[in-house]
Amino acid sequence: MLARRRDTLYLNVFGKERRTREIMLPNYKLSNGVEIPQVGFGTWQIPDGPDTENAVLAAIQSGYNHIDTAYAYYNEKGVASAVEKSGVAREDLFITTKLWNTEQGYEETLENFELSLENLNTDYVDLYLVHWPQTFVFFDEYPQRMWDTWRAFEELYQAKKVRAIGLSNFLQHHIETLMEKATVYPMVDQLEIHPGYNQSDIVDYCQKNGIVVECWSPLANGKMLSEDSLLTEIGEKYGKTAAQVALRWSNQRGLLPLPRSVKPERIAENLAFFDFELSEEDMQRITGMPETWFSGYHPDHLDFLDGLG
Repeated sequence: MLARRRDTLYLNVFGKERRTREIMLPNYKLSNGVEIPQVGFGTWQIPDGPDTENAVLAAIQSGYNHIDTAYAYYNEKGVASAVEKSGVAREDLFITTKLWNTEQGYEETLENFELSLENLNTDYVDLYLVHWPQTFVFFDEYPQRMWDTWRAFEELYQAKKVRAIGLSNFLQHHIETLMEKATVYPMVDQLEIHPGYNQSDIVDYCQKNGIVVECWSPLANGKMLSEDSLLTEIGEKYGKTAAQVALRWSNQRGLLPLPRSVKPERIAENLAFFDFELSEEDMQRITGMPETWFSGYHPDHLDFLDGLG
């Protein structure tokens, strides 16, 4: 069972007069006791520089205190700039980044982690993830490369340079292979999950093993918002948008969605899904949707990835 509580976070509101306002977000508790906000702001496909800086600033202003980036998103510096300009203390934010595929391996991981710290202008990361399992790329090298990578992750964790470690796009067989030699169980697995792509098997496996599941592309990259009448119909019933319905569906499954936008009004709107509850019938209607909007990025069938997920 995932632990939940409500935290109070005080944020600066931008403008000439700096004042504080109270934002309350619920948390999950990871297997090591670290608490992670139940929603995060995703930055995939947001260009570095002003675009990332403005989007992350808007997210923090709206109430997000969990920011998700990756070395391969090439926008860690923009995230760092936004954090600095926000005026929010580093310890009041939860920052995730990820190790890119070509940098897997023991020494490579340690070196790439230092580059991410430099980009993020911080001396620690709250959550560090292995971006993809890369079975297809490394072939026979794959298991050893993954074990070496995870050994470096465990060292970073023991050295308190990261507060939690986990995976991204790992399926059950990848995790089971990892655990043949690992000593620390992954605390998070970040996967493509949204209405129309449930990934129920890996979700069940993770939740039975104390792994919090995060959802990248929880709005199917925006496609569902213009194409799906069921989510719109259900949203009208609750006075909510299709996006808020999709995010609430994820949250009620015990998942952690990472919505993304560059529009301040949409960023704030996407956060407003904690104040209603979908009925069991509506949950089942959404869960029963036919498979659609899948990105096609399956970890066992990609030979190389350039900044995906």
